[in-house]
Amino acid sequence: MSSRLIGVGVGPGDPELVTVKGVNALRAAAVVVVPVMDTGERGRAEATVLHYVEAQKVVRVVFALNERTDRSRREAAWDAAGERVAALLREHGTVAFATIGDPNVYSTFTYLAQTIADLVPGTVVETVPGITAMQDLASRSGAVLTEGTEPLTLVPVTAGAAVLKEALNGPGTVVAYKFGRQAREVAEALRDSGRLGDAVWGSALGLPEESIRPAAELDGAPLPYLSTLIAPARREGGRGGKL
Repeated sequence: MSSRLIGVGVGPGDPELVTVKGVNALRAAAVVVVPVMDTGERGRAEATVLHYVEAQKVVRVVFALNERTDRSRREAAWDAAGERVAALLREHGTVAFATIGDPNVYSTFTYLAQTIADLVPGTVVETVPGITAMQDLASRSGAVLTEGTEPLTLVPVTAGAAVLKEALNGPGTVVAYKFGRQAREVAEALRDSGRLGDAVWGSALGLPEESIRPAAELDGAPLPYLSTLIAPARREGGRGGKL
């Protein structure tokens, strides 16, 4: 029996933002794997999936999603997760892996797919795209991501505030992911680059605890880890000025 591993993007948290193709893939798979931290609480991917498939079909697999310093612990968690998913593939044939956002944008699915390629040779790996946090935040806040010939730069602030500063000093719109723990440094970078006034940040998009605020209100207090920032391009010349 051939094996299929399908990475399904389930969006940033609002269950209404899962695509029809995504829902069909989740329902068609024999098993739906959701990543959880070793602390055990339900993640956004799992909460979203449970809107569309029965709980007995969902398998929780631990990933060290919050591990940034201990590489050996992180690698061990990935290996264990890979072995668990490999066993499910051998047993069921088709396994869907639900990931927040899109499976090809900063997703744990990338590491899982690489591991499965070694553990279950011949497995067909597919992805179903999902709506990203930057798209959802742009929609909810009214921020325009790109116009005309403007570039769009996406940076994870886990790479350090210096990466964000460099991007902010360049052209186009800058989106920052996972900046909650470095909110003070992000506010300073926005201020230094003269891009604080138009920037907006959001967290828990589409959920009851949603927060969308102007970046000018950042006071340095820690924010949720998965906070997203949009610093729109500097735009002059009116409508169509960047065409």
